[in-house]
Amino acid sequence: MQIIKVPTSLGGLTAAKGAEFAPDKVEAKLKEFWLSENGKLPVFDISEVKIVKSDISATAKAIFEAVKKAKENFAVVGGDHFISNPSFKAFASNFKNAGIVGERNEANLTAKRSGAGLVVFDAHPDLMPEMKGSVTHEDWLRELITSETVAADNIIIVGARATAKEELKFIREQGIKNFPMKEIAAEGIESVCDAVMAAAREFGALYISVDIDAVDPAFAPGTGYIEPGGLTSRELLYFLQRLKLLKNFKAMDVVEVNPPKDVNEMTSKLAAKILVEMC
Repeated sequence: MQIIKVPTSLGGLTAAKGAEFAPDKVEAKLKEFWLSENGKLPVFDISEVKIVKSDISATAKAIFEAVKKAKENFAVVGGDHFISNPSFKAFASNFKNAGIVGERNEANLTAKRSGAGLVVFDAHPDLMPEMKGSVTHEDWLRELITSETVAADNIIIVGARATAKEELKFIREQGIKNFPMKEIAAEGIESVCDAVMAAAREFGALYISVDIDAVDPAFAPGTGYIEPGGLTSRELLYFLQRLKLLKNFKAMDVVEVNPPKDVNEMTSKLAAKILVEMC
């Protein structure tokens, strides 16, 4: 697996300050693992995107170019969640997905399934109204829809538990598949994972984005916006290990790890374990 390190917190609106240290810390933690739980030896080819510290647009362009070149079998390691925007744009362009708009007829539905799709694990939907200027970690996903990079039907959000009213309205209007923590707790993780798998396997190419705050802060305290009541680390791994089995799974990212806010390097090591299990 290729690992593309993106050491930036430029899109984090100050709350993610410190996330720029995560890629190096996670890389160091990879050395503490041997085999994956499936008994495979993980092998990584690691590179780093050159960050323009004062220029988020130039940084986004550099991320886009790095991912465009990688094509598939890669993991982008951030950094704040803004990086998923240019990363997915490059991924989608490689799989010929310019977004499907207009009438919901059978031709459009078929076209949607031929393009890239996104499963996002996150405590927050990241669908806030877009700010003027650059994309941030609060609106990166919304911008992918409004820019017609991806159809709303090709997005699945898992684990949200801190949703603003503007985001909930957008989710309902757009018909985005949303499996919040309350539903996961009520229906059971196996049932929800079955539903996520059934929807995700219809995508032409699957990209998974893991915001580490999808995990309860008891298991992953090192992040900018901690939210109680999240997934356990084991539950997240359950989802990911199953999604990896899908033939259309191509790439992923892990974001919002914040080493200065961590406890006993728990969060950095969990991020490294995710990469080991998905390799």
